[in-house]
Amino acid sequence: MHIAVAGNIGAGKTTLTELLAKHYNWTPHYEDVDENPYLNDFYEDMQRWSFNLQIYFLNSRLKQVLDIRKSGKTVIQDRTIYEDAEIFAPNLHAMGLMSTRDFKNYTSLFQLMSNLVQAPDLLIYLRASVPTLVSQIQKRGREYENSIRLDYLKQLNERYEAWISRYNAGKLLIIDVDKNNFPNVPEDLSAVIDKIDAQIHGLF
Repeated sequence: MHIAVAGNIGAGKTTLTELLAKHYNWTPHYEDVDENPYLNDFYEDMQRWSFNLQIYFLNSRLKQVLDIRKSGKTVIQDRTIYEDAEIFAPNLHAMGLMSTRDFKNYTSLFQLMSNLVQAPDLLIYLRASVPTLVSQIQKRGREYENSIRLDYLKQLNERYEAWISRYNAGKLLIIDVDKNNFPNVPEDLSAVIDKIDAQIHGLF
């Protein structure tokens, strides 16, 4: 079974992935942040590095999804292959940070790849307001994230909401992070787990 956690920068994807992997004894697959050779360059010069970064993510996530399906294990994945194509790449293009030529090239590559992968059995979307995202980004203190602008987070949030409103590739569970503090409140985590149990029992 393939469970995936989606959400904006700072929504709590990695934390929830860790907590659920521990609770259910699932195998976690994390986003390749520390090993990513483009992230620092991207945040310093988005226009120069946007296409390279998105291609790196696409390649990395396709490999992840193929590995997940081959593994035969129940895997929980931190961020999905869809988010780059539905949210990050179109946003960079709209902001003038990725050329139309690069965006078309990227989109056609994504469409080809998406035909090779199955959607997650369950997608968990972490919905969070911009103030919540900013607070959580500041807490984790990644140096390259210091320069993320509020309008950038807001634009990403709008694209996430648009994507989720039309998502129909599989089961979907939405968690409101403004109202659910699962990293610090055990009762809140239990509420998330109860909702996941209800969804999972419908998968068998």
